[in-house]
Amino acid sequence: MMKVWFIISAAIFVFGACRALLLFIADKRCKRFLNSVNVFAVFVFCSAAAMFVPIYGQMFPLDFMGCVKIALLSIHNAIRLFIVDGEFTVITDYFKGDTSFGATAFSTFAAGLFVLAPIMTFGVVLSFFRNISAYWHYFTGFFSDAYIFSELNDKSLTLAESIQKGKRPGLIVFTDVFTGNDEETYEMMERARALDAICFKKDILNIKFKRHSKRASISFFAIGEDESENIEQSLRLISDYRERKNTNLYVFASRADSDILLSSSDKGAIRVRRINEVRSLINRLLYDDGINIFKTAEDDGTGEKLISAVVIGLSPSGACMVKTLAWFCQMDGYRIEIDAFDKDADACDKFSATCPELMSERFNGVDVPGEARYKIRIHSGVDPDTFTFAEELSRIDRATYVFVALGSDEDNIRVSTYVRMLYERLGRRPMIQAIIRNSAVKDALTGIKNYRGQEYDIDFIGDLATSYSEDVIIDCELEEDALRRHMRWGDEDDFWKHEYNYRSSVASAMHKKAKILCGMPGIEKEIKDRTETELVGLRVLEHKRWNAYMRSEGYVFAPTRNDMAKTHPCLVPFDELPEKEKVKDDD
Repeated sequence: MMKVWFIISAAIFVFGACRALLLFIADKRCKRFLNSVNVFAVFVFCSAAAMFVPIYGQMFPLDFMGCVKIALLSIHNAIRLFIVDGEFTVITDYFKGDTSFGATAFSTFAAGLFVLAPIMTFGVVLSFFRNISAYWHYFTGFFSDAYIFSELNDKSLTLAESIQKGKRPGLIVFTDVFTGNDEETYEMMERARALDAICFKKDILNIKFKRHSKRASISFFAIGEDESENIEQSLRLISDYRERKNTNLYVFASRADSDILLSSSDKGAIRVRRINEVRSLINRLLYDDGINIFKTAEDDGTGEKLISAVVIGLSPSGACMVKTLAWFCQMDGYRIEIDAFDKDADACDKFSATCPELMSERFNGVDVPGEARYKIRIHSGVDPDTFTFAEELSRIDRATYVFVALGSDEDNIRVSTYVRMLYERLGRRPMIQAIIRNSAVKDALTGIKNYRGQEYDIDFIGDLATSYSEDVIIDCELEEDALRRHMRWGDEDDFWKHEYNYRSSVASAMHKKAKILCGMPGIEKEIKDRTETELVGLRVLEHKRWNAYMRSEGYVFAPTRNDMAKTHPCLVPFDELPEKEKVKDDD
């Protein structure tokens, strides 16, 4: 009997260890209710109970009541192991005088369980009290505003640190926190502790934040690395908190389907904002520093100034920059030419599929009165690390602006410095901007020089500290400006609920600021105070900008408007607009 139950006990232990290991590997972030430690503790308990069966089996008859007693006493002794009350004499007495291999193996295995069980108890109890501590900390902040993050990662920590430094006192809460032993997790936990943050092991959906004071605001941040999970969590949060006022939801998702899914949901009292990290970066860059693109433009001999922009890499950021420059640079006295490079042989075809009329031969590179003017050339299948790239870039000998958006910080640093070298050979010094995500690397690169003391004069943008700050995500100046413009023709609810309204108003605010800085005649006057010449000039300019913007969004001309089909009847030259539509272009 001893051998059989020894094998059963050992098998349970081995199976439990394997199961816990597989669970840990498959789900390192421990999103399940029972994590790998808890699972292993359960199997250790079962293994210990099985170990005591043969000991009590010799004390009682194997009838029904005897078996019940054996089972209960085995469980009782297994419990004693976990509370450090077990007595090893139970084992030694059972094998008294037995020096066989089986007895030695059994007693050695039992000794291991006697040591392991209390350790498992300590781990589970410690985990329990951590959760209790987190809940107590949260309860004491019942009346405080709460900032609740779906995940503990670099982005959420950077934003939380910015919030704490700002003017928004409140609770910082991280959910779905895995306390691992690796260096990266340890550093993130240290940063969370420095914030006096509350860390819950449970998922953001499994904690009842509804019990928070209704007078306090709650801001949820679906900010995980997995966009699909961000969207899924957001839809559930909208459903669960739809009736709660003073509730904000920030969804970090750039995918096109996220717009559709969030727009179709009934948001109730929740204010939902989708953070398209790519579009947000480009919009913020041009809103804050876009005037420099106009300042570096050069006379082209016709009385206008040429903006010759080079975009290297049609990553989401690069493609967004090409589309945005096409409408942002619509300005009287300027013309825009854009050359974009990508090593994908189908880059032009793929880009054109997203905005067919923007790339159409009827508009791209064509000068039509009252229409947007731009020229976009996509250099497909050109790798920045090839001689072909250097040759083609040298032909763009009047470049005034270069934007580098490749796949990694390393690539962007290498290529941007290479481009500076190539244009230095041509005696040119265009404005160069490159995306760098690592804040420490960005700081180290600021003002870099070569060994001769020559400055590279490259603006590295897009780092975490800048992109995930309170001023950018919560108190966004561009967003506030866009809302004020939207209120001229709509209400605030429509601004937040419909992505179309939000994006359109943001684009309008960006261009209005650029028009002011470029000194467009009459732009700083009230509409009623403008001369007829100023009114018409600004209306035509705004319509050009709007045409290019709508085409960059994928819209095409059709006699009737259909937003599902992305068609619009006003995508025509200004003079072909009905009079009532011309007045709408007052800026």
